[in-house]
Amino acid sequence: MNYVKILLPGILVWIAVSISFYILSFVPLVNSSFPLQAALVMLLIIFYANESAKIYYKSGSKIHGFVIGITMSIIVLLLDIIITVPFFEIPNGRSYHHFFSNPVLWILVSLNILTVYFYWRNQVRNNR
Repeated sequence: MNYVKILLPGILVWIAVSISFYILSFVPLVNSSFPLQAALVMLLIIFYANESAKIYYKSGSKIHGFVIGITMSIIVLLLDIIITVPFFEIPNGRSYHHFFSNPVLWILVSLNILTVYFYWRNQVRNNR
């Protein structure tokens, strides 16, 4: 697995999800409901992960989608550790524990992994 090549899709997913939450925090009716914001981002992450998988597999890689999905999710979580929590969560009075114990985060991670897996299964494995 080319680890440098997998960085880009992971970073793109992290940026897209972060921007989605940021934009939704300004949308009337949605900005006051974290569950609604989370539900919308859960739908969007399917699109983001699918497009990121498309970028990764465009070069002809055949690595199992589950492995790529987990790798992308680890990259996203590392960016959360390095950027999201210290610069956005802690200044708002939250902590690493609060961020990483939120079930929404783990649902998003699971959706990312499953989306990449199903992309691989339907687009890559079936075209061998």
